[in-house]
Amino acid sequence: MKAKRSILNLVFGLGSQIITIVLSIFIPRLIMINYGSEANGLVSSVVQIIAYLALLEAGVGSASLQALYKPIAQNDRSGINSILSATAMYYRKTGFYYLISVIGIAAIYPFAVKSELAVWQVMAIVLFNGLGGAINYYYQGKFRVYLLAEGKSYVDTSVVTLGNIINSLVRIILLMQSVDIVLVQASFFAVTLLQMVAFHIYKKRHYDWLDFGQKPNLEAINQKNFVLVHELSYMIFRNTDVIVLTFFTNLKIVSVYVMYNMVFTIIDNIVNTVNTSFRFVLGQSYHEGKSRFIKLYDAYELYFMAFVFSLLTVTYILILPFITLYTTGVNDVNYVLYWLPILFVVQKLLINARSSANNVINIAGHFKNTLGRSLTESGINLGVSLILVQFMGLYGVLLGTVAALLYRSADIILYANRRLLERSPWKTFRRWLTNIAVFAGIVYLYHFVDYQFNSYLSIILGAVVLGVIILPIYLAVSSILEREVFLYGFGLFKGIGLKVRAKFVPSKVKVSG
Repeated sequence: MKAKRSILNLVFGLGSQIITIVLSIFIPRLIMINYGSEANGLVSSVVQIIAYLALLEAGVGSASLQALYKPIAQNDRSGINSILSATAMYYRKTGFYYLISVIGIAAIYPFAVKSELAVWQVMAIVLFNGLGGAINYYYQGKFRVYLLAEGKSYVDTSVVTLGNIINSLVRIILLMQSVDIVLVQASFFAVTLLQMVAFHIYKKRHYDWLDFGQKPNLEAINQKNFVLVHELSYMIFRNTDVIVLTFFTNLKIVSVYVMYNMVFTIIDNIVNTVNTSFRFVLGQSYHEGKSRFIKLYDAYELYFMAFVFSLLTVTYILILPFITLYTTGVNDVNYVLYWLPILFVVQKLLINARSSANNVINIAGHFKNTLGRSLTESGINLGVSLILVQFMGLYGVLLGTVAALLYRSADIILYANRRLLERSPWKTFRRWLTNIAVFAGIVYLYHFVDYQFNSYLSIILGAVVLGVIILPIYLAVSSILEREVFLYGFGLFKGIGLKVRAKFVPSKVKVSG
């Protein structure tokens, strides 16, 4: 069952990312062409600010997820309902704060930034970007947490993907007609409401036994405030760069950052899809025996890290040709900056390749113990970014994030290995060094390849060809250097394959005459 759900999560998740990439990649360019780089920077800035409101959910969402693994593994419906009842209480309480915050941002933000758009337009853009999320948060947040804990993220993915398809198509049509930018953003609000209805219908049909009115198990989510600080640190890495650039540079510089970040966010989403697809397996197996968990963890970390490095290697090679082609005809600011890709790659490697170790901390529920470390990370990021942006602009903000990530990524690896896995962290650091060496070698060798990517088709085909070549290199090197982990992982993969084959291929039945 776990294997089947993991595969479904992965297939639906990656399928969602492909669809979302194909549709959404047109939207920023249409905004820049029809409304200018400033409008693109404004919309992106608003989206990042509204994203901070997700912190209201972050604490209880992650705490509930961690608490649900055990009762789900034991099929304890009463325990599940008591935890979700406590979760629902928090969602109802903070849902009101979410709504008030959206309204407050809409009232203040238009006067805090310089924009050629009218004040009422900026207000409307904020409202339409925030109200849908506030309503969805209030009514469906706790059910979506349960789906993730049970391993059915593919259901959540399906609903969100369908909404993204509808939203993207509507926005593309409106942008091509050059309608008011406010109406374009209003389509997002409408689709979010439709997603809420879809979740409600699915819950009624498949989980009628869920009862959010039982006696709440408040103790199960008592670490929600500590989780909140951890999520705040993560949100800083995802959103603070845009906020600092908005207030200390200008919206055109924000647009440059957003263009590069758009590509790397796609990679983030793919990586997160893979991580989420298998995380529930780690979460439930953690409560089923430590020895088996460590073997499973090692196999996951080894190949997940190789996957992350391979994706970012391909991205590094293709990012500048894509940006050059994508921004053709947009002349109000220079988008082709040769040092940005390496800074983005370093940042994304540090935050994504540490996910395996971070999973262990979250699954074990060590949120309070690592609180000070998250605060230090946030302080380094903000402090260094605010100083360097004065002298280095866009580069300074990226360096601030890298500085914080260097500290925190090393700290997460040390903590997870020493405190939870009770072993030396050298095994994980060795995997990092191995993959860094492979990355450097591939990039060096690529310099001898004389090929120009001068069309979208050549970039797409190039990504496929490079991926087919580069991913096996990382996997092979990792497998050769860690034969024991390879044999265990191969056994798991072979077992899953046999189960899938037994399910879908009918066995031969002897018929006696």
